[in-house]
Amino acid sequence: MRPSKRQPDELRAVSLERGVVKYAEGSCFVKFGETHVLVTATLEEKLPPWLKGRGRGWVTAEYGMLPRATSERTRREASAGKQSGRTVEIQRLIGRSLRTVVDLPALGERQITVDCDVIQADGGTRTASITGAWVALYDCIAWMKRREMLKSDPLRDHVAAISVGIASGVPVLDIDYAEDSEAETDANFVMTGDGRIVEIQATAEKIPFSEAQFLSLLTLARQGIGKLVDLQKLAVM
Repeated sequence: MRPSKRQPDELRAVSLERGVVKYAEGSCFVKFGETHVLVTATLEEKLPPWLKGRGRGWVTAEYGMLPRATSERTRREASAGKQSGRTVEIQRLIGRSLRTVVDLPALGERQITVDCDVIQADGGTRTASITGAWVALYDCIAWMKRREMLKSDPLRDHVAAISVGIASGVPVLDIDYAEDSEAETDANFVMTGDGRIVEIQATAEKIPFSEAQFLSLLTLARQGIGKLVDLQKLAVM
């Protein structure tokens, strides 16, 4: 039995609440069980210098954890004077994931910045961030459409992410912190709504995993992401 009492293929309770920030063009409060992330999407009429004049836009992301998102206070990275390697890696992953489903030329010479702030962490903060970020991005693009700022829809598909792992020899879906800390293998899968793979991060923590085990994790992840995409569709109806 899993620590959370869930079945191996069972997600945590997931919710996607839109429009939670008054001033942002798009926002989503995403919950994967006890992992809670506030996501905002901000439209800016500017681009990085290296993109100016190229006739296309950009989608980027920033990620951070509040000091008491975990059981003990974590020092703010701003006070330390630099971001940790983990933070940089996660926010780059979020940005890459979103850009795979955006037609950047259709966006025009504009930038959408997606901010993911972890309020409470219990495992899977990067996967929750990506899943909620798509909803915030959708609403930001809808905001642009209402103002007739776009000639065509730049959003080509959904994108969502889920964590999987092997715990006590069993492949399991959507691992929380208690499970992640003891798992033999943990992995993060990012996929589009039509089932194509964006990115896979997989690590053997204790025991190397076999190809058969990897394929079982892929199958679990595909099922889980399918459910998350269905929740995204319900959220933006």
